[in-house]
Amino acid sequence: MKKRIAALLLSMALLCMSGCAPKGEKAQIAATTMPVYCFTQRLCQGTPLTVTRLVTENVSCLHDYSLQVGQMRAIEQAELIVISGAGLEEFLQDALHGKRVCEAAGDMELLEGGHDHDHDHGHDHAGHMHEEDPHIWLSPENAKEMAHNICHSLCQDYPQYTDIFQTNLAALEADLDALQAYGELALADLSCREIITFHDGFSYLAESFDLTILEAVEEESGSEASAKELIHLIGLVQEHELPAIFVEANGSTSAASIIRSETGVKVFTLDMAMAGDDYLEAMYRNIDVLKEALGK
Repeated sequence: MKKRIAALLLSMALLCMSGCAPKGEKAQIAATTMPVYCFTQRLCQGTPLTVTRLVTENVSCLHDYSLQVGQMRAIEQAELIVISGAGLEEFLQDALHGKRVCEAAGDMELLEGGHDHDHDHGHDHAGHMHEEDPHIWLSPENAKEMAHNICHSLCQDYPQYTDIFQTNLAALEADLDALQAYGELALADLSCREIITFHDGFSYLAESFDLTILEAVEEESGSEASAKELIHLIGLVQEHELPAIFVEANGSTSAASIIRSETGVKVFTLDMAMAGDDYLEAMYRNIDVLKEALGK
């Protein structure tokens, strides 16, 4: 027994002296949201690299998001942090200090953000424009660029797996091309190409498939649309003879329900593809919803 204990202690000492395992054998990569997690995981298939997803809750935005202890631990242990970028993960600014970070957005050209609306809560304030829209992954073409940027970072950090990364990137890009082609075909002959959304993050989705957003209402619980805004939205629905309006999967449906009761317009749900389990599945579902809501 004493010999076995001594051998065990010696093994532990040698392990401590040897430090970390060679890079790539027990590497940890942390990705923030579902899209960048899916892209990174696909690129790492066939390697021993492991990818951890930080944000797993059903969220539609990260404006007020706070890290939990387990997430902080995952960031500390990770060798590489993959973020979407474009200002989406501002809550991570302090936690990422000194870490190796891959920003999937790169130098991508961004669309202007939507408006914050005055919901008449007794304050005299006008709506203002967000500087840039960070929901870039809702465009399949942008998703390809994000995957390319992630692949470039992986190749720099783990050059021994470059061939695998490149092969996986080609397969992922083919899937994203198929997604774009599916959407273009499915949405080619809609009876209406104008939409109202109750989230201001669907601009890239609309642009990808030649849709026009008449109004993007950022509505949260406790900050619902005012009576004045509801009248405006009802007027838009009637003026443009819209067959449907769109709420966000994890967002408020209060204003949309009122508009439906006043106009008879149908209410459909779009997915920000930030939560859930699979990016491609969420995007195909969005296309199918748009076709059902706006088709002939």
